[in-house]
Amino acid sequence: SRVYGGHKKGPKGHQTVVATADHVYVNTTGNSAMATAGMGDVLTGIIAAFIGQGLIAYEAACLGVYCHGLAADRLQKTMSIGLIASDICQEIPMVLASFSK
Repeated sequence: SRVYGGHKKGPKGHQTVVATADHVYVNTTGNSAMATAGMGDVLTGIIAAFIGQGLIAYEAACLGVYCHGLAADRLQKTMSIGLIASDICQEIPMVLASFSK
């Protein structure tokens, strides 16, 4: 892993690690079907959206990787082959809605 601007970037994989000098979060959602083009772009957009809504960067990153992976986990139940980044985009609203139930 490497340190960039005070934040630690870990290895790629579905068990993403988000870390600061004081906190470490290991994501528990996601699966190998996420290893497709554009997934990182979608994750970046999700995190940026949470920051735009007022979350601090660490919280936005933790929530973002969790939601991103949860969307993939939900989709894998019905489409284990052929998951693409836009599928995650379409699933995110349902993931967020499930938090309020």
